[in-house]
Amino acid sequence: MKQIILENRNRVKAIIRRLTGSNNEDLEQEVYIKTWQNLDKYQEQGKFAQWISMLTANVCRDYFKSKQYRQNATQSGDDEVLESCCAEAAPQEELVDAQTRQKLILKAVDALPRKLRQTVVWFEFEELSYEQIAKKTGEPVGTIKSRLFNARKILGEKLKFLKGE
Repeated sequence: MKQIILENRNRVKAIIRRLTGSNNEDLEQEVYIKTWQNLDKYQEQGKFAQWISMLTANVCRDYFKSKQYRQNATQSGDDEVLESCCAEAAPQEELVDAQTRQKLILKAVDALPRKLRQTVVWFEFEELSYEQIAKKTGEPVGTIKSRLFNARKILGEKLKFLKGE
């Protein structure tokens, strides 16, 4: 397990920082605990780095859904900012800081239908190619491209206020 941590520490920290906007050691520890608990479930279908990256993204997603996050967000007023950003037709981009933007984007991705969400996560966060995703799902490459197109279309519509439209 020590070797796994050493080999993947930078990747895990980078994903947590990118998704949450901060270095969160508690989430990092949670990733390693879940890795240890699920190591026997890992199948050699893809690279281990991709598997642990997906696990990290899932831990971050779970954190955003957690009671602890909601309490912290309420105390810092993040929920009010998120709600006001979503409610306004065209908030000024400079009012929406990078961390809030990330939270809004993750929330929108999380609201996508399962197949579209999974495709976006694999393509954007895991950086898998169309072919790799098609191989994982058993679907044609054209279907993967279509799902990604549709997911981007939905996200673009939901998040157009971030562009100032």
